[in-house]
Amino acid sequence: MGKLLTLQARVIGSLVLRETRASFGTSQFGYLWAIVTPAASVAVLVTIFTLIGRQPPFGQSLALFFATGILTLEFFNKLSNTLMASFDANKALLTYPLIQETDAIFARVILISATYLLVFVLFYGGLVLLGLSSMPTFPEVVIQAFAATALLGFGFGTVNAVIVSLWDSWLHIERVLTRPLFFLSGIFYIPSNLPPEAIAILEWNPVLHLVEWFREGFYPNYESTVLSKTYPLGLAVGLILFGLAGERLYRKKRV
Repeated sequence: MGKLLTLQARVIGSLVLRETRASFGTSQFGYLWAIVTPAASVAVLVTIFTLIGRQPPFGQSLALFFATGILTLEFFNKLSNTLMASFDANKALLTYPLIQETDAIFARVILISATYLLVFVLFYGGLVLLGLSSMPTFPEVVIQAFAATALLGFGFGTVNAVIVSLWDSWLHIERVLTRPLFFLSGIFYIPSNLPPEAIAILEWNPVLHLVEWFREGFYPNYESTVLSKTYPLGLAVGLILFGLAGERLYRKKRV
């Protein structure tokens, strides 16, 4: 058993290196650009809202409030979208008996999660150095929120990968369906301040709970009445199990 686990770890490690080269190229600037891009999108929005005189809905830093929403959503979307194409993108690897399609999924989860972990550290660290934020009040809560986001992206991405491998039109449909998440995930507002009728609808969005989870970790007195930690976690676990079972069930049909 130990030898099999070691071999599996080596296979996944090799796939991580392969995915890194495929996604970012052999130049260090490719990986650097992948780190800078999501952080730059936050910086642009913060600049625009600062110029029009927008005050942060909570706390003293507009950059911190927006970042807890935008970076969380981008991490989830990047992971889900990258995994969605993993089966079709790695068909050639199936000629090697040691490699399974799930290995490619795990490799992409590791790569994207590691990339965004670095993005989070650099961006939030930059805010602290610039005096736009203090250190997270509850760092363990931030770590929990990051892990929950990774699990949810893993779950959605795996299920989407199975669907796309059977029905490629889903690739375009899914992207249309997820576009409203930018406005429905509490990025620009405090969900708890909305009317009960709006909350009853928005609380079905698991990404909103992740955003609230991050904010409770960063702010000392941010108390969300919307946040349910069990909802995104339970949904993530269910989707992961469903997606992996679907991959196993339809593997021969795809090959």
